[in-house]
Amino acid sequence: MLFRGSASAVAAERISGTLAVRLSEQFVHEHGHRPGAAEVRSWERSIPVLTDALLDAGLGDVEVLLEYRLPLTSRRADAVLAGVHPRTGEPSYVVVELKQWSSASQEDGAPQLCRVDSYPEPRLNPVEQVRGYCDYLADFNGALAEHPHRVAGVALLHNATEYGVQGLHQVRQDVRGRLFTGERRADFLDYLTSVLAPVSGARAADELVQAKQQPSKQLMAMAAEEVRQQEQFVLLDEQRLAYELVLRAVQRSRQADHKEVVVVLGGPGTGKSVIALSLLGELNRQGRSALHATGSRSFTLTMRKVVGARKPAVQKLFRYFNDFMTYEKNGLDVLICDEAHRIRETSSTRWTRAAHRTGRPQVDELIDAARVPVFFLDEKQVVRPGELGTEKQITAAAEARGLDVHVVRLGDQFRCGGSEAYLSWVNRLLALDEGGPAVWTPDGLMEVRVADSPSEMEEFLRRQQDQGHQARITAGYCWRWSPEPKDGQPLPLDVVIGGWARPWNVRGDRSVSGAPPAALWATDPAGFGQVGCVYTAQGFEYDWSGVIIGPDLLWRDGRWVVDRTASKDNVFTKATSDAEIDRLIRHTYKVLLTRGMRGTVVYSPDAETRARLHGLVAGEPGGSGSRGGTAACLPDAVPPPTGGHRDSEGAGTAP
Repeated sequence: MLFRGSASAVAAERISGTLAVRLSEQFVHEHGHRPGAAEVRSWERSIPVLTDALLDAGLGDVEVLLEYRLPLTSRRADAVLAGVHPRTGEPSYVVVELKQWSSASQEDGAPQLCRVDSYPEPRLNPVEQVRGYCDYLADFNGALAEHPHRVAGVALLHNATEYGVQGLHQVRQDVRGRLFTGERRADFLDYLTSVLAPVSGARAADELVQAKQQPSKQLMAMAAEEVRQQEQFVLLDEQRLAYELVLRAVQRSRQADHKEVVVVLGGPGTGKSVIALSLLGELNRQGRSALHATGSRSFTLTMRKVVGARKPAVQKLFRYFNDFMTYEKNGLDVLICDEAHRIRETSSTRWTRAAHRTGRPQVDELIDAARVPVFFLDEKQVVRPGELGTEKQITAAAEARGLDVHVVRLGDQFRCGGSEAYLSWVNRLLALDEGGPAVWTPDGLMEVRVADSPSEMEEFLRRQQDQGHQARITAGYCWRWSPEPKDGQPLPLDVVIGGWARPWNVRGDRSVSGAPPAALWATDPAGFGQVGCVYTAQGFEYDWSGVIIGPDLLWRDGRWVVDRTASKDNVFTKATSDAEIDRLIRHTYKVLLTRGMRGTVVYSPDAETRARLHGLVAGEPGGSGSRGGTAACLPDAVPPPTGGHRDSEGAGTAP
C-alpha cells in the first residue's frame, strides 16, 4: 500500500498538503517511476471525499489503507477501510473504489459494462470491479480465506447524480458490490456506520496486512476445472473487461448476424491465458462453439493432456493456428487465438497439400473462421523469424473486411510476484525499454539472484524444489542439440559449461530415460534436471526460474553485444538480418527471465557479463560485482548431485 493511517490522520495529512506528496514518494519507491498526473489528481480530489465521510460518520479511528496492493498482483484497490463490525465485534473490511465520473451509461445488452464519455471503449461497471477485488481478497488473503463474510465492497461515484448513472444500477448489487453517488451521501454514511464501529481499526488492519498470502492459482493446476467444470479464476479490471467484451460480441453476433474482432494486449504474466481459458470454459458451458488455438506445440499439447485427460472431446478444443486453412467461414462462434504473436505469414508448410497452398495470410484464415475471433498477444515475445502477430497486422486485416476491432490493454502483473518493478527491470536490462540497465532494488515481491556457477544455481533451485516449489533451468540456444537417443540410452549432455553438463529437454513426444516429452517439460516434476529452451518455456510459469544467459548475449564496453555466431538455433539463416537476430535474442531472454512466480536466478558463463549482472543486482553500478547482499548472490553451493550428470564447481566457459 502507499499509505496507512486512521481516517483522522489521513485527513490531517490532506489538510497540511502533504498527502499527495507522500503517496507520490511511496509510489516511486515501489514502482521505480512517478505516478501520472491523472492519478495524482484522483488522490487530491477523491480521497478527501472519503475521509470527510468517515469523519462525519464518527469513524475517525477507522484505519484507511490507501492504494492497497492485492496479493500476488500489481493491481491496487483505491482504499480499504479496516475496523470492527458494530454488531459482531469481528474485524470488518470495506474495499472502496473511488470514481470521479459525473455520468455513465450501461452498455447495450451488457450491464457488466458501461460507457463513460472520457473513454472510447466500454469500461467495467465499478460495482463489478469492486466485487472482483473482494472476491480476490477472500481467495488470497489468509485473514479472509476462513472468514470471507468479513469483507464488503462499495463503489463511490462522488461527482455523480443518481440520474447520471442510473444505468449502472442494472447490475446485481450485494454485500461485495454496492453503488453510491454524491447525491446519496447520507445513505453512504449510514452504510459506513452499519459495517464499521467508532473504535480503532488498527488491530484489524494489522491482521489484514500481516496475513499469510494463499498460494497463487497457477494456470495449469486449475485449467481442467476452469474449462470442464466451473469458473476458478477471479478476473480483475481489464481482464474482466476483455472477458465481458467477448461475451457481449458473441451475443450480438447471434442477434444481429454481426461479426467483430477483439485484440487483448499484455506482457508476460498479465493473465492473457487465464482470460482465454475462462472464456473457453464459459462459452462451452453456454453451448457456444468455441476453440482455443496457438502457434505453440508445447502449450497446445500440454493443454490437451492437462485439460482433456481421458476426454477426447475436450482435447479437440485445443488446436493450432494452421488448422484453419480450409475451415468453414464463420463456422465457430468464437476462435480464441492465444500467443497470437506467433501468427505466421501463411499456414503452409512443406507437408501442406498443393491444393491448399493458396498463399493466403494466416491472420485472414483465423479471422474468417469465427464470428468473434479473439487475439491475445505480446509483441515483445516474438522469438522466431516469420512470427508476425502484431496489433497493427490484426487490426488492418479486420478493418479490410469492414469489421469493428476492440483493443484491451492489460497492465496488471500476476506473475513475478506481481512485481511491476521486476518487469521494468528486465525490459531495461535487455534494452527493450529506454533508460538503460538499472540496479535491482528488492521490492519484497520478487527475488533476483546471480549465481557464480551453473551448479550453484542448480543446487539452490533443487532446494526450492525439495521444499515443494516448482523450479526449472532454461538457457539461450547456444549449445548443440543432439538427436534423440535410442531406446534405453540417456539423453546426451549437450549443455556443457566447464565441468558441469546437463541435457536439453526431450525433443519429441515420448519420455526418454525418465525425462518427460518436450510438451510437458515445464509442468512434469521430472522436467527438473534438463535444461529448457525458449520453445518449451514460452507460455508456462513455475515458482523459481534459473536462466543461463549464453554467449549469444555478452556485456562489452558498457552495452550488450549480440553474437549471432554463438546461436545454434537453426531458425536463423543467412537471410536473417543482424538487426532481426539482435531483436529476437533479446526477446528470447525476456521470455526466459519472466517465467518465475517467486524468483529468478541468473547466470552467465562469461566473466564480464556475470560481473555486470552482479553489479546490477547487488547495487554496484560499476558492474564490478558484490558479494555482500543476500538479494545478490546465492549461498555456497552444496556438493553437486551424482548420477547421469557431470559437475564441477568452476564457473567455466561455454565451449
